[in-house]
Amino acid sequence: MKTFAQYLTESRKIHEYRIKIVGDVPAGFMKSFRDQLKKFDPQTISEPKTTPVQPMPRDFPNYPNQSVTMVDVAFRYPATPPQIQQMVELLGLAADRVSMSQKDYEEGMDQEIRAIGEQNKDLLVNPEYPKDTAEQRDLKKDYAAAPKDKNVVKNSADAAVFTVAGGKTPPAETTNDLPMGIASPMTKIKRPPMPATGFQK
Repeated sequence: MKTFAQYLTESRKIHEYRIKIVGDVPAGFMKSFRDQLKKFDPQTISEPKTTPVQPMPRDFPNYPNQSVTMVDVAFRYPATPPQIQQMVELLGLAADRVSMSQKDYEEGMDQEIRAIGEQNKDLLVNPEYPKDTAEQRDLKKDYAAAPKDKNVVKNSADAAVFTVAGGKTPPAETTNDLPMGIASPMTKIKRPPMPATGFQK
């Protein structure tokens, strides 16, 4: 039977992140940065990997034509991007030069970018568009024709031949179609007799 300490150890969640720093990293920076990360009780910190220079690095639109240094980490305690940015600032780099996100998200983005590259690789080999079909050529010809020569105008007389499914819809009834009376409603009111006065009895 497992002890409580064993259950507690197995139930601990590991938080995995990928930290990216754009541009050249000063000498000795990574050693100081690893020391700062110890407050999150790191289980693993990978060796830094640096990409080639990229025209527009992902997550760093303000730093074109720069390389990116990446480190994969696994912490026992969760971390937030502002905390990592504050560490980088204390070590002498600008806060917008660092980015942190979930490792699963970064790996998913990498797979998606590779898949898009595989789909589009033939476009560079054969950039010519396929030839137009006969239907496309007819549509282009009709589009370029004068208004009176377009097929929709020529066939407008045949439109009356076609009937709508369910028959013709009866015209809507409006107030103009209601019967109009000629007698004023005021003529049907009977007035009481005039009261007797000294002048009229």
